[in-house]
Amino acid sequence: MTGKTLEELASLTGASVKGDGKELITGFASLEEAGAGDIAFAAGKKYFAAAKVSKASAIIADSEIEGVENLLLSKNPQLAFVKALEALSPRQVPVPGISPRAEVHPGAAIGKDVSIQSFAVVEEGASIGDGTALYPGVFVGRGAKVGRGCLLYQGVVVREGCVIGDNVIIHCNSVVGSDGFGYVRDRAAYVKVPQKGIVRIEDDVELGACVTVDRAALGETVIGRGTKIDNLVQIAHNVKIGEDTIIVAQAGIAGSTKIGSRVQIGGQVGVAGHITIGDEVGVGAKSGIVGDLPSRAVFSGIPAMPHGEWLRAQALVAKLPELKKKISELERRLKELEEGPTGQKGQEG
Repeated sequence: MTGKTLEELASLTGASVKGDGKELITGFASLEEAGAGDIAFAAGKKYFAAAKVSKASAIIADSEIEGVENLLLSKNPQLAFVKALEALSPRQVPVPGISPRAEVHPGAAIGKDVSIQSFAVVEEGASIGDGTALYPGVFVGRGAKVGRGCLLYQGVVVREGCVIGDNVIIHCNSVVGSDGFGYVRDRAAYVKVPQKGIVRIEDDVELGACVTVDRAALGETVIGRGTKIDNLVQIAHNVKIGEDTIIVAQAGIAGSTKIGSRVQIGGQVGVAGHITIGDEVGVGAKSGIVGDLPSRAVFSGIPAMPHGEWLRAQALVAKLPELKKKISELERRLKELEEGPTGQKGQEG
């Protein structure tokens, strides 16, 4: 791990120093676990109490903290902390070269400074951009294209014809270009619909572990620039996802749905097919989206509704036993009124 002074970290993160700029920082940790030589960050004022008793040598915060000697002050302390992590612990770059235990077709195009590790396979007509690393067991199919500066971790599959942009990260055992789930009925049997399209992943996308992105039946399944997808997400055929969108673990997007840019979709959300979600939409965890959602709004629930309405509905759920008891009492009293004082039901006279 590379040590940096506070002054050096301030220069690298765009922060300012309060305290001893010559303090040497060699590590990083949480406020509770930090010790001498470590830097930590306080994401907001509610963490300042923990910061005051932290043993960290310095703390990144958005304002001064009484009693803390060494501070890096930043308007975005979390981003400054990320930059400090990168400076203190640079990412290990794979050594360029092709392992003798890899299988690279002579008809594949391999760029400069590429690392192709043991048991990786690159088929005929595929291309791998400069500085890309294929970790052990990666498969790149016939005619597929992987851009510059990509990291494809162990077990990743990029099937035939699919296109990966520059600076894309794909984590272990994810599959790009699996067949879309398409069948037609022939009496009692199901006949497979050929999936002849591709997947196109644009620059700066990151896919977590065990993500599946299905190829289009015709045309393209597209994941837009800068989008980040968590582990265990299913993207069906012909889905179009915009730029800088976040999709959290175990979400499922059904076929031919269009999702805008800067959308945030929580964990275990289910999205029906052939619908449109606008730009800058937030969707709460475990929601079910069955129809179009307009831009710049937040939704929750099953079916998804505006978040404020969902909160009001949830507030009633806890009161349902009490409401049921009151309704039962009202029904009993109404019955007594209808039957009259003798216990006989009143008659019109």
